[in-house]
Amino acid sequence: MKKLLSTMLLISGMIGMTAQVASAQDTTITTNTVNNKNVKNWKYKMDLSFGDHEDSVKSVKAHKGRFMGGITFTRIDIGFSRLIDNGSFSLSPQNKFLDYKGSKTSTFSFDVLYFGYRFNPNFKMYIAGGFDWTLIRLKNNITIQQNTPDLSYIEEPVDFSKNRFSSSYVHFPLNFELRSKENHNGKRFYFVFGPEVSFLLNGKVKQISDERGKEKFRDDYDFQPVRVGGTVRLGYGGIGLFTKYYFNDMFDSAPQAGLKNIAFGVTFGLN
Repeated sequence: MKKLLSTMLLISGMIGMTAQVASAQDTTITTNTVNNKNVKNWKYKMDLSFGDHEDSVKSVKAHKGRFMGGITFTRIDIGFSRLIDNGSFSLSPQNKFLDYKGSKTSTFSFDVLYFGYRFNPNFKMYIAGGFDWTLIRLKNNITIQQNTPDLSYIEEPVDFSKNRFSSSYVHFPLNFELRSKENHNGKRFYFVFGPEVSFLLNGKVKQISDERGKEKFRDDYDFQPVRVGGTVRLGYGGIGLFTKYYFNDMFDSAPQAGLKNIAFGVTFGLN
């Protein structure tokens, strides 16, 4: 994941320096007079951007509605993940092997593209695409097994200094964004909500121990191939708070039925 993040940051930095355009797929209407007739000329432009940029476009207020879209690096969510076992934060006996360190069980996600429509300066809706990771730091000295019909594990005779069990998804959220007028500092309040669907890329086990050194294993690990959830964000300026809840089970594994995932934390790059 570190290599992927480094690559994305490098690409986004280059985009921010070399290709920052005024707004995302702006729609401009001009009127010319030809033979005493008004002719509307439509102009479109696609945006490559880094972070919050739309508020810098003063022409937004001049349009009642406009399409927008492009490549971006924004809505960066960093926070914590928690497992909910049939409505409880305490794991049931059949899931106790997944006991984890709460302070080191995290989530990270960001969007890389979006397309939508701004109805007015205070409301827009858009669909985005990006990546999402859930990183579970296991407490027990176990190894989650590969290529098994249900999620299973074996106990290990070693002491792992790191035993991380993670999933990575590509996600497609549909967002509805409400925002206030700019205040005297040029800042706005944001309320963003909507559903999202995610598709599994892979699962991963990363272990570090004195006996074995660093080991990595990849498999689907019975993570749900398709994940459905919803997100709520509250923000001011370019920063805010988020909560994500996934409606279907975390694993496609009968013994783990009812085990779900919730995430919460800080979001950057609201626009």
